[in-house]
Amino acid sequence: MDYLPLFFDLKGKDCLLVGGGTIATRKARLLNKAGAIIHVVAPEVEPELQLLVQQSKGHIVHQFYDASFLNGKSLVISATDERDINQQVAKDCHQRRLPVNVVDNPDLCSVIMPAIVDRSPLVIGIASGGEAPVLARKIRTQLETSIPAQYGELAKLASQFRQSVKEAFTSEDERRRFWENVLNGEIAEQVLSGNAGQAAAMLQEKIQQRDLARGGEVYLVGAGPGDPDLLTFKAVRLMQQAEVVLYDRLVSPPILEMVRRDAERVYVGKQRAQHTMSQQSINELLLSYAQQGKRVLRLKGGDPFIFGRGGEEIDLLAANNIPFQVVPGITAASGCASYAGIPLTHRDHSHSVRFITGHMKEGDINYPWNEFVDNSQTLVFYMGLAGLSTICSKLIEHGKPGDTPAALIERGTLPEQKNHISTLEKLPAYVDSHEVHAPTLLIIGNVVKLHSSLNWYKK
Repeated sequence: MDYLPLFFDLKGKDCLLVGGGTIATRKARLLNKAGAIIHVVAPEVEPELQLLVQQSKGHIVHQFYDASFLNGKSLVISATDERDINQQVAKDCHQRRLPVNVVDNPDLCSVIMPAIVDRSPLVIGIASGGEAPVLARKIRTQLETSIPAQYGELAKLASQFRQSVKEAFTSEDERRRFWENVLNGEIAEQVLSGNAGQAAAMLQEKIQQRDLARGGEVYLVGAGPGDPDLLTFKAVRLMQQAEVVLYDRLVSPPILEMVRRDAERVYVGKQRAQHTMSQQSINELLLSYAQQGKRVLRLKGGDPFIFGRGGEEIDLLAANNIPFQVVPGITAASGCASYAGIPLTHRDHSHSVRFITGHMKEGDINYPWNEFVDNSQTLVFYMGLAGLSTICSKLIEHGKPGDTPAALIERGTLPEQKNHISTLEKLPAYVDSHEVHAPTLLIIGNVVKLHSSLNWYKK
């Protein structure tokens, strides 16, 4: 380890910035957020920097650097374009054993400025010792997207009740267990959902009751059509805290890899004519795990409430007063169409879109076919591979032109995605002569013609 990470309390402390340009202004923003009193020495000072100094109740001296400006300072940052000045500032600070940071010159620094993820009072610093600052910023960006903004509120809540918890639970093990339950349970979810007041009331009640038990809850999460980059932040967060995961065949392996590694995994997938577990059994299993006090993730391909039977799964939970959350996912129609370069609506081709299940029940699909023949709408059939011939023939039978463009998207949004482009009349024969496997999505309408010009997803 080249550097020892430390956090510097600068509230009310005098800090010196040498330089008055853009880089100095960036550093002043951080000093201002930390509550420092900012002093600047530079011949010229940018307007924003002047305002930051004024807000901090510091001073500006419009002249070149002199070692006398170091007196009484707790931290010095040199942010000039002049290497001679930077070297002199570093030398003077080292002689006084005064912490100094010289921007973009790690060899001259006694302290370095990390890339920062600010969820105050929770603060994360990422540093490369000045060797790869762009990489440090990249990691910061990744953390910014994975750590919800409300984590700061969660940390404040924990701080507010820390002493009360210490008094209620004398054992360190009990306190740790209590906080783990709080930070991984419904109270934390209330904070992250913006209900800090409700969370505080719930936490106060748990402390008064000396409640060490953790009630079970269920997360019904849409995993999208397959590409893990399409997951929502909330989905990833809940995937990382669940203790049991129920998943189906539409959840791609890369997405499943993002689930907490020590979680119990239960496959409940269903395929045509091959049901691993009935829907009722899945519903009862969710209830059983939750009643055992576990955090249960029901991970479903696409969106849980669009042909995902999510409503059926939470009915039983609601009836038994089990807390649950529903996290939408990008439905297959949006994901697959986008990755195939097919806009579902377009002013020149389609004014509406209909989502239809193509799953055949008892060998037939009973739909108001006359409503589907309007050429100004796009039709999207989910799970339509088995009933493809029937769908196409029924549409033609009820008046839809046989030359209407049609696309069958196979394994959409995944690296192995295949776009089978044809017409309503010819698509069944095309599929018969090619090896096509589920999951697939059928898109019918004039927007399919745009595939050749708008398809951006090149493998």
